[in-house]
Formats: sequence, C-alpha cells, structure tokens
Amino acid sequence: MYSHIRNYDCLLLATMNKFIDIFKLTEAEVRKIEASDNEPHQHDYEELLIGIEGALDHFIDFESQKMSAPFISFVTKGKVHRVMPKLKDGKCSIWVLRFKSEFIPETTFQLYSYYHGRANVKMELSGCFERIPNLCEMIYGESQQPEPDYAVIQHLLSALFNMIETERKKLYPEEEIIEKTQNTTFRNFLKILEENFRRPEGVEFYAEKLFMSSRNLNLICQNILNQSVSEIIETRKLIEAKNLLITTDKTVAEIGFELGYQEKSYFTRVFKKKSGQTPSEFREMTRQQLV
Repeated sequence: MYSHIRNYDCLLLATMNKFIDIFKLTEAEVRKIEASDNEPHQHDYEELLIGIEGALDHFIDFESQKMSAPFISFVTKGKVHRVMPKLKDGKCSIWVLRFKSEFIPETTFQLYSYYHGRANVKMELSGCFERIPNLCEMIYGESQQPEPDYAVIQHLLSALFNMIETERKKLYPEEEIIEKTQNTTFRNFLKILEENFRRPEGVEFYAEKLFMSSRNLNLICQNILNQSVSEIIETRKLIEAKNLLITTDKTVAEIGFELGYQEKSYFTRVFKKKSGQTPSEFREMTRQQLV
C-alpha cells in the first residue's frame, strides 16, 4: 500500500516541493533506516510523527529522548534533530506528515509555542488517540488522488492537530505544566502577532504590548526560534502572502498592501530574499503543481 516510501534519511535531507507529504514507517523501513547513516540535520518544513506501534529515539533540542508508542513528536522548521524509529515486540507503525508552514498558516505558529521544549509527547491509547490513525488514513487517501483536494486536506490536518491538542491537555493540564517565563512570553507574543501581523508594526510595538524592552523580547525569540522579532514578523507575513497567492486572485500589489507593505517593489524584494522567488514566480510554480 505504501510503495512510495523512500529512505527516511534521504527524505529528511531533501527539500519538499509540495505542500504536504504523508507516509507510514513500518517494520521494513525501520530495518533499512537502522542500517543507514542518519546524522542530525534540519529541514525547511514542519514534521509531525504519530507513533501507533514501535518506539522512537529522538535527538532534538540538543537532548536525546526514547519513547514507546503511543506518542506524538512535532519538529518545527529549522530545528536540528535526528529520528531513529525502533521496533518494539517486532512491530512498528509511525505516521509521518510533512507540510509547508503556509499550508495551515493560522495553526503553525501556535504549534511552535505548544511544542517548544517538549517536542516529544507520550500519549495514551484513549478513545481520542485511537481515532487519530483514521484521520491519517483519510489524509493519505486524499493526497493520493489524481487531483487532491487541498482544502479537504487542510481541514483534516487542522482537525488532527485539534484532536492531538485535546488529548495532550487531558494528559498534561496547563496548571500542571511548569512553563518557563520565556515560553509564556513567547506564546503571548505569537498571540499578539496573529492579531497584528498585517499592520506595519515593528519590534517596539510588540515589546510595549508585552510590557518589556525590545532587547529582552529579541533575546527570548532568539532562544526559542533562533530568529529576531523582526525576522519572525516577516516570516509570518511571508506565510500569509504565500497563502493569499495560492488561494486568491489578488494582485501582488494588493497582497503586499494588505500585509502592510506600501510599495510593491519592496514587498517583492523581501519575498524573494526569504523564499528565493518573486511572488509571481511562486504563484506560477504553485499553480503548475496543483494542476
């Protein structure tokens, strides 16, 4: 059924040329991975691992953690990590979902704060978690259609994260999770950013909203995402720009203006610097992929 599975390490090192990829690691793939080189690396997409059976040896946030299924592991774009799936009782079944940040832009940044410092989450075989593989099967089935309906996949992926978050909150109630002040501040920053990123506001605006100095807010963002506040703001704008280029017929100038850029040329320059393509080139390439 999953004949398209390739060497996991090669997949990790490759650049994804589509919005989402989903596959399942089973016993045969695990044996191949164990026999191959698998060095710590980073990638330009988000990755979700859902362990149904088997185990995982995961190096992330400069620590190694071993977990037996059921588990969830979320790897944000740019994080250095290494995944080593393992057999347990001779079995392994791990769903792997990889997607571009702009695929579910309203959710991605929330995930950064949810999973910072706790990328690996041990789960329980409850009624909720037992339904998660069904959602994975639905996403996989739609993605394999000759003309996948990406709107359907977006809704299914969002529903998947909602189910995971519901289960995580049951197992780890917020009042029982000891969060560092930095994590709380960062989460509040992302919430304010989500409400204001379309406006032409800078670092000082967000620092004032959080009753702190720009310097301290920058330090927190550097510690968590290795990006400055300005870089995170631009990244959020870029994610939304890509989303609008994909889903609307608005002109490049209209999209730039909607995101706080007064001049089309400046918006185009920023977009190309961050993505390697102009907005028009990105739109054309994307539409060709979706045909």
